[in-house]
Amino acid sequence: MITAAGRSRIASRADSLDRLRRRRRTIALLAIAALLLSGMTARLFVWPELPSLPSRADAIVELGGPGNRDGAALTLAREHEALILVQSTVAAEAGTDTCLPPVKDVTILCFNADPPTTRGEARYIATLAAERGWRSVILVTSRDHAWRARLRVERCFHGDVYVSMTPLPVWAWPRQIAYQWAATAKAVLLEREC
Repeated sequence: MITAAGRSRIASRADSLDRLRRRRRTIALLAIAALLLSGMTARLFVWPELPSLPSRADAIVELGGPGNRDGAALTLAREHEALILVQSTVAAEAGTDTCLPPVKDVTILCFNADPPTTRGEARYIATLAAERGWRSVILVTSRDHAWRARLRVERCFHGDVYVSMTPLPVWAWPRQIAYQWAATAKAVLLEREC
């Protein structure tokens, strides 16, 4: 015969085992979520899968943001990947009337996106492409921004979109990953049109 104290100990052990099982399930679910988030971060922002650059495009478009985008855009222009180089200038540079330095046999244009976002840049690219009859563009942006930039531009411009990725300083990655997740969620969930 089991006494009341014995029943209490058995119930206490059963409760302890249930709490332990729930804790282990929670830890396992959190670990799976962390692995999925890490894998998606790597796939979208660290090593995005993008088509190879063509030997030639109608235009090179440098998007605004961190990294040595000017250098990469100028290098592509000097290699005659396109005869037009377009630079999106950021708001801080807007009043300075600065643009990229000249490149022989390449037309250089600058614009300020309205709104000053990747979406605004994509809309401007589509307008300029329609005016000039472009069928392909090479975007110059940082690695973390490449996937989302291509998504935004493809929604507005119906030609071929390629991306030349610039490196991002190591110290900038944590901030940029958080920013890119928020901006990607906005692009995918809230702003699905051009």
